[in-house]
Amino acid sequence: MMSTLSVILVPIGDLSARSFPALEKAAQLARALNAKIELFHDMAIPIPTEGLGAPGNMLRGIKSNARRTALEALETLAAPLRAKRLAVSTAAAWDYPPYEAIVRRAIAIGADLIVAPRRERHRVAALLGYTDWELLRLSPVPVLLVKTSTPYRRPAVLAAIDPTHTHAKPSGLDRRILDYGIRVSRALRGSLHVVHAYPAVPLPPSVTFNTKLRKSLTRDAEREPRKIFDKALSATAIPPARRHLVRGKPSDVVPAVARQTRCAIVVIGAVSRSAFKRLFIGSTAEEVMDRLQCDLLVVKPARFAAAVPRARRGPQFITGSAYL
Repeated sequence: MMSTLSVILVPIGDLSARSFPALEKAAQLARALNAKIELFHDMAIPIPTEGLGAPGNMLRGIKSNARRTALEALETLAAPLRAKRLAVSTAAAWDYPPYEAIVRRAIAIGADLIVAPRRERHRVAALLGYTDWELLRLSPVPVLLVKTSTPYRRPAVLAAIDPTHTHAKPSGLDRRILDYGIRVSRALRGSLHVVHAYPAVPLPPSVTFNTKLRKSLTRDAEREPRKIFDKALSATAIPPARRHLVRGKPSDVVPAVARQTRCAIVVIGAVSRSAFKRLFIGSTAEEVMDRLQCDLLVVKPARFAAAVPRARRGPQFITGSAYL
């Protein structure tokens, strides 16, 4: 059964930004899928505790004014989309950290997809807690990270699967990856490619200089992965020319095939274990993210549990010494 994509959440961080590529692409998807959009702004700016001595009405006024200002900015962004007959709602809330707030909001409104901008190039991403990295790690809702501002025009979509489960992904995750790849490529009137990176089989030194034997052993090593790969795609109409079976590490193969096929979106699966363990099918997720030149759609296993509290945290209060 194909995944439903009827509610799209678009987190808007910088309300004063000059352009919003993530919003523009979310609008393209919403139009193609007849989906609803919600624009969400998280008011995660800390409030100094020095203000706690003020009357209660004053504090409520500060919080209310900030929310009203945010909603007005979101409404300005929503207006041109509504003029194009898209269903768009807006919401703003005091909550922190931002990635948790986004996940909480997505769950609360039953979002089927989060479309968010990709931040700066990561360094030790799993330790530093970037918003986009944490979304990939924690969100049970698929996340489309927008890296480019180029609109989708009949895009090529690349789905990266692992039917041999070499990298310990849950078996049902490949079906979800294909499902989302098919849905998105059809909606945008594009084409779907599928890639599987299988591990190289070490050859004994005696074979190194024997070209004929080396080629024969390489073909033998590919035979079983090819059989499993084709079986995984047997229920699809993906032609052989769009099936890419490549020997190597996923972190090398996926970006390379994405470049070769000029894909606009790569769909991968992610399994979150902890901030100190790997995310992307046993390889390095941040490396894949940084090396891709296109947008990235990350999906989780069907029974992935949200790792964030359901209740909002509200405003974050800090003391003046925190600024020192």
